Amino acid sequence: MSKPVQKILDFLIRLVLKSETLTRWVNRFMINKIVTVCRARPHPMSTAHDYVSWKGLTDRRFSSRHLPPDTGVPTPELDQMMGLFKRDDGQKLCPYSSCLFPAFAQYLTDGFIRTQDREEDGDFSVTRMNTSNHEIDLCPLYGRTEEQTNVLRLKSEQDGQKGRLKSQLINGEEYALFLKSGGQTKPEFLRSDGTPILDEPLGQSNLTDTAQLDRLFAFGGDRANSVPQVAMMNTLFLREHNRVAGALEARNAHWDDDRVFETARNITIVMFIKMVVEDYINHIAPSAFTFKADPSVAWHARWNKPNWISTEFSLLYRWHALIPDALIWGGTEVPLPQTFMENKHLLDHGMMAGFRDMSATRAGAVGPRNTADALLHVEQASIQQGRAVALAPYSDYRHYVGLKRPYSFDEISSDTTVQTILKDLYGSPKDVEFFVGLFCEDRVDGSPLPPLILRMVAVDAFSQALTNPLLSEHVYNWRTFTKWGLDEIEHTSKLRDILARNVPNFDETAHVAMQRPGLAA
Repeated sequence: MSKPVQKILDFLIRLVLKSETLTRWVNRFMINKIVTVCRARPHPMSTAHDYVSWKGLTDRRFSSRHLPPDTGVPTPELDQMMGLFKRDDGQKLCPYSSCLFPAFAQYLTDGFIRTQDREEDGDFSVTRMNTSNHEIDLCPLYGRTEEQTNVLRLKSEQDGQKGRLKSQLINGEEYALFLKSGGQTKPEFLRSDGTPILDEPLGQSNLTDTAQLDRLFAFGGDRANSVPQVAMMNTLFLREHNRVAGALEARNAHWDDDRVFETARNITIVMFIKMVVEDYINHIAPSAFTFKADPSVAWHARWNKPNWISTEFSLLYRWHALIPDALIWGGTEVPLPQTFMENKHLLDHGMMAGFRDMSATRAGAVGPRNTADALLHVEQASIQQGRAVALAPYSDYRHYVGLKRPYSFDEISSDTTVQTILKDLYGSPKDVEFFVGLFCEDRVDGSPLPPLILRMVAVDAFSQALTNPLLSEHVYNWRTFTKWGLDEIEHTSKLRDILARNVPNFDETAHVAMQRPGLAA
């Protein structure tokens, strides 16, 4: 699009945004246009079988799939493919995003993209199955099961304690309880037979330092302790839940602990969904239009169907290049490996400093030849996962979402080195694998993402966020959230809003945003 045309379009969008009625209409039109580029759920097939089956239509332990399997895609040797991902001249940085963007993206996706890490059902590859609830439900905070939720709750009928999640104060700030003591899981988080109730933190087997193990939080998600910036996200929503619970109890003294908890949970989940649309999606969207999380958009839409995470979705979110080689914590540069499963950085510097530092640190760029050596094995595993479920070629997925098929390698990437490697590996653009094509594309101007990823992320984000049961036509009302709760939801649209009411001495001058400092919000 030429600059004069873009200026005219931006001017028209600003006019639309001045009218609430026009904004709601355009918001509905654009979301429907975005979501309907793909087939509406339920998809005919899942990873259960390579054909339509009852199990494939009903067993949600398996991932759904947008396109049928294709076993004819060429599969070059993995070692030969790493030139497409390996850096050769330092990390390229994103022109738009701060590190708050990948922190939120990781926290969001860790809640529902849960490819299974162990083999079950005999002949099925582990990558065919998942342990997801298939909802945006804040399960890293609340747990995936009722048993996990119950062990995380305070469960007290005392005045001032109703409806709360367990927490502790450290340096005057609220955090979740620690999961371990002396390197061992605390008895309150174990069943009577000694087995853990909460999903064990992924990667804890690599830790040898007892003090580091003892800094792991008792979270509902096994990935929520992976890095301190993700633990920071979970801590923010823990504080918000407890703040909301306190306000609800003060306004409804006759309510018992269960009702306060459930209502606070309802409100907090919907606030999080608003963050997904109004903070996260608006950050990645290359449009001047500001999307709104209007529940009514989905009420009578043909795409309003129950959620079921797709196997393609679990691959397109492998944004390893976004993470810089070092992160700022407390004003000090910390090499990335020193942040893995280390909550000391968050505890020492606090939430305000954590959000300020992540917002001030520039993210890496999603794209080819920008993955650190330490993460190349993850890229290999991602390619293998696509092969294990026989994903159709990248070209087919571009056609599926209404993008032009590439007929030359320069239509995939403007990087001549990438073009040469792709040609040597595949011979023809039509044979490029899904995962490879996703990350070899040039980035969309005005967005941190390339076109196929951007389109598929937008489709799934809107169609999974706005179809949440709490946003449905006969649920989204004051009886579910209270009038106070609805007002709180209405006046919350960004992470900054939640942070401001949940940290001591919030710094009003601080830049807290997914976009880099100096860019328009």
